[in-house]
Amino acid sequence: MINDQQKGFTLLEVLIYIGVLGIIVVAVSSYFLWSIQTSTKIKVIGEALDNTRRAMEIMVYEVREAESIYTETSIFNSHPGQISLETQKYLPPDENKTYIDFYLSEGKLCLKKESQDPICLTSERVEVKNLVFSQIISGNTPSIQIDLRVDYKNPTGRSEYQAQVNLRNVASLRSY
Repeated sequence: MINDQQKGFTLLEVLIYIGVLGIIVVAVSSYFLWSIQTSTKIKVIGEALDNTRRAMEIMVYEVREAESIYTETSIFNSHPGQISLETQKYLPPDENKTYIDFYLSEGKLCLKKESQDPICLTSERVEVKNLVFSQIISGNTPSIQIDLRVDYKNPTGRSEYQAQVNLRNVASLRSY
């Protein structure tokens, strides 16, 4: 016996199927978009943090190894983003002192050892927004407080490319 009703889907069933499928596609694509943006944000923050930590470690190391702080030009008052350190570390013991300078140049933190070309301590993808050296005198040991702020360069203005790292550290000269 043959059933008079035809087998198939009604228009209402097809519309419900398309609606449910559309919701699933939107949810899955939103998740993938969110995960890509989150991954980008994590990479941007990591880049800014790595640059800031590396630069701070190098500055603290050089301050600790320095013989003294070169202050003849009252560098802490006129140029808080620059410091000169006197050292003999890179010279034979019988030679005079040499100088190591840290300074900002076009948003990059630079290290210059006397008679050598400057070295950028930060990458092209970040910009140093703030560098302040403050001399702290506690007893007989001079110390330097270093305040450093690094921002990830974000020419597009997109939120996932925004990152800022602020670090503060204090280093004392070991030679005292």
